[in-house]
Amino acid sequence: MKIFLIRHGQTTGDLEDRYGGDYDDHLTEVGRTQATDLAEKLINKGIEKIFASPLIRAQETAEIINQKLSVSTETFEDLRERNQYGILTGMVKSEAKEKYPKEVELLKDYRNTITGAESYTDFSERFGKSLEKIFGSNFQSVAIITHGSGPIKYIFREVLKEGEVKVEDCGFAELNYTDGKLSLVSLSGIKIVR
Repeated sequence: MKIFLIRHGQTTGDLEDRYGGDYDDHLTEVGRTQATDLAEKLINKGIEKIFASPLIRAQETAEIINQKLSVSTETFEDLRERNQYGILTGMVKSEAKEKYPKEVELLKDYRNTITGAESYTDFSERFGKSLEKIFGSNFQSVAIITHGSGPIKYIFREVLKEGEVKVEDCGFAELNYTDGKLSLVSLSGIKIVR
């Protein structure tokens, strides 16, 4: 199975410098253009189905891409971003630093869980189950539209064992899933940080 692992486009929260996670924001006009440009790159990739996170930014990215691909789209609740930011979710980062300096400091390590947040272990189990469902489907080529901080970094860190990555808006990885093993084919807008 060929898998195109995709991050959504730029969001309003990005421009406002807010803590995202499960903060449900929309794409900006730039984000919509990024998704349109990505759709052009994906036209001849043989994608048969799109699996998308339920968060608005991923849904809007999926809709724009699907205007070119015209395939079925399925929303997977467990593809959503990790609620890593808890009580800081949706808060402007400079304001959060003033009000909750200890929590902001704890966020430097993704394994920490601050007040109101989803633990890395719980997120890993949830997201891992969604991957198993997708891997178990009978498609030859699929797109997964999800998020950079949690899901995409999890795949590179825990599944591919490639370490940490930086993921641009609408960045994507082409992956191959064969005989129970996931491997990296190519990257666009994703950089492995050793």
